[in-house]
Amino acid sequence: MVIVAHESAAHLAGTLDGLVPQLRDGDELVVVDNASSDSPSLVVGARGRVLRSEENMGFAGGCNLGAAASSAELLFFLNPDAVPAAGCLDALRAAAEAHPEWGCWQALVTMDGGQVVNTRGGETHWLGFGWSGGLGEPVASVGGRDRPVSFASGAALCVRRGAWDAAGGFDEAYFMYGEDLDLSLRLRLAGWEVGLAAGAAVEHDYEFAKGSQKWFLLERNRWLTVLGAYPGALLLALAPALLACELAVLLVAARGGWLGAKLRAQLAVARALPRALRRRAAVQAARQIGAAQFAEALTAGLDSPFLGPAADIPAVAGAQAAYWRAVRALVA
Repeated sequence: MVIVAHESAAHLAGTLDGLVPQLRDGDELVVVDNASSDSPSLVVGARGRVLRSEENMGFAGGCNLGAAASSAELLFFLNPDAVPAAGCLDALRAAAEAHPEWGCWQALVTMDGGQVVNTRGGETHWLGFGWSGGLGEPVASVGGRDRPVSFASGAALCVRRGAWDAAGGFDEAYFMYGEDLDLSLRLRLAGWEVGLAAGAAVEHDYEFAKGSQKWFLLERNRWLTVLGAYPGALLLALAPALLACELAVLLVAARGGWLGAKLRAQLAVARALPRALRRRAAVQAARQIGAAQFAEALTAGLDSPFLGPAADIPAVAGAQAAYWRAVRALVA
């Protein structure tokens, strides 16, 4: 079990109170103190091992540090403000045995006292946007059956050690946001499936609006994922739409007050392009599936609450859906 804590000691006690009673003999609990000033080690005490980083490595770097310090065959990454419900760990273990084809999977992440869905599995638009599937839906609507998902949420993420090591863990260049989407897609490229263990539940408070820095990271990391994970045939077919989308996002950003963050993201991607292309070469060299199969994990749906008013324009919805159908036919 790996928890990355940064200025989150106030929430960590509740997380550990829910988690520790579910641990079995031999389980390892590693808490990464990501350059915090609130002494999470005092909260952890003797319940687990604390690794102190003198610099904030971000969520991705902190998870990698914690995973490297563990020898567990199943890695469970849990946010420091996420509280696992009773039986969560047992359900995650059971999913490992029931679905040997899964390289990673998530618990059902809830909010509002466990009554409302935070995410039942991520949705990935073919333009690279990722969001929480089922956000705001009643938990009862999810049902109790495990299912495949496009990507698994890093808030409560279980990964097989072999899959994690082969993929190289999270890409630390992401710092935070989108690293779970990127890892899920890279695992899918390597031949693994990604799922939801519906019998495992974790309560997690959720807030999207966190300022321009979040928009910068979301847009920069979206492009890093598209450039790294998308097979060449798919990327070529999508290139005109991706470029058109950039113009649209610039307009949305200008109206939303985060144009500066979007421009910084574009500059950051341009500067990172040599590294991104080297990373792409390594990812694609390990690819075990074709573009058509990879595309099955992507959607033309616009049900994200964060895509803005454009998602409600029938002509936009119809045009992008038709384009995606044409692309899928082409790569098939």
